Amino acid sequence: MQKDLFINGQWISPSSGQMIDVIDPSDRSVFHQVAAAGAQDVDAAVKAARAAFDQGPWPRMTGAQRADILQKMGDEIVARTDELARMEVRDNGKPLPEAVWDVEDTAGVFHFYADMARSFDETTEKDIKLSMDGFTSRAVKEPVGVAGAIIPWNFPMLMAAWKVAPALAAGCTVVLKPSELTPLTALELGVIAQKAGLPDGALNILTGLGPDAGQPLTEHPLVDKLAFTGSVPTGSRIMATAARDIKTISLELGGKSPMVVFEDADIDEAVEWILFGIFWNQGEVCSATSRVMIHEDIYPSLIERLVDETAKIKIGHGLEDSVLLGPLVSQSQHEKVLAAIEKGKTEATLLSGGGVPSGLEHGCYVEPTIFADVPTDAWIWNEEIFGPVVCIRKFSTEDEAVSLANGSRFGLAAAVLSNDLERAERVAKAFQAGIVWINCSQPTFTEAPWGGYKQSGIGRELGEWGFNNYLETKQITTYDRSAPWGWYIKE
Repeated sequence: MQKDLFINGQWISPSSGQMIDVIDPSDRSVFHQVAAAGAQDVDAAVKAARAAFDQGPWPRMTGAQRADILQKMGDEIVARTDELARMEVRDNGKPLPEAVWDVEDTAGVFHFYADMARSFDETTEKDIKLSMDGFTSRAVKEPVGVAGAIIPWNFPMLMAAWKVAPALAAGCTVVLKPSELTPLTALELGVIAQKAGLPDGALNILTGLGPDAGQPLTEHPLVDKLAFTGSVPTGSRIMATAARDIKTISLELGGKSPMVVFEDADIDEAVEWILFGIFWNQGEVCSATSRVMIHEDIYPSLIERLVDETAKIKIGHGLEDSVLLGPLVSQSQHEKVLAAIEKGKTEATLLSGGGVPSGLEHGCYVEPTIFADVPTDAWIWNEEIFGPVVCIRKFSTEDEAVSLANGSRFGLAAAVLSNDLERAERVAKAFQAGIVWINCSQPTFTEAPWGGYKQSGIGRELGEWGFNNYLETKQITTYDRSAPWGWYIKE
């Protein structure tokens, strides 16, 4: 496992000499250390990325040449799937099958953007039809420059890929700062990039704390583009910082996503999607459908089924067989979620969970928790908990369900379950959210746009939308000198 900073193709120690403990949340033990980058290290990384963009080969390669390297990076991730997944379990806590899924998806992201880079050569320029004779014009797409990428801890390697792969495919150079809680697989991208032949300086990786490394990165004048995934308060600060230099920015922030279950929904499927929508990845998912509205006709029976099935969820170490719920990522997150649950006990009816599982007090474990009859003004109904906690209430009409769903300052995702597809489509279009699922919750595809409305963010990742995040558009207009022209009359 790497521990140093990856700057300009070299592994170097932090200028301060300080290190950060890497902690296994299953037992709170320290099992590794990584470098703690400071402002001096950030400056070195950004300058390396700047030089690589301004004078280096990466932006000047054809899309096909960049594609070959991205393809090799994806292939290497595939070859190391088991190793990287186990590293992710140790670092983050998630169950191994979910970690394997994430690593496989990470490889898929690199392969997808390799294809995007390959096709870029044919779509770089577009002729524009003009209304005036004597001129021709075309729109040219170019890489935006140096991209600063800051990622969260819930999907460490996958979130890195969501930003690094499209940025590199577009011809940008990148400075990546992973969360200090889960730095290991992000650092491995440096090893993978070197093996694939990525030019020095095209990808730089800085581990460090937010104030010491993240803030200097967002404030650096040589960074052209900022891409951030994380909390609303941090995103707001980054947006304010970017405004000073008019930097291009994309933000994927918090969520309190609704799920509406109509009376004609298949009960077995509804149970499955409700549980998956909130308990997958320990509920540490920005798009988790943590507010569930159930039609009054099926409310009692569905609630009973949910409680029964939740009791069957196996909690434990992510490497144990059949575990569906691992520990939360850190002691701090563990305390925050337990505090939220205690608050919820004063606001709503606790039906299931609500504490630390017996026998697992040594780790950052929280029982899958269900609150029912949650008032719309309750703290737990309105605030993102980011843990295995679901809030449920009933509704009677379609209009009421839509109003409840949209009654949030967030707008990342939403889901509707119904056998009436016409109604489901109608409700889906009424949701104020950037991602909507019909008869499912949480499936995410590299080909489709990802991002939110309202305080859930700005811009879109994945697909062609994620690629376009890292491009500028230039107009080039040419005058045919044989054509008549003159804004004044010569004698």
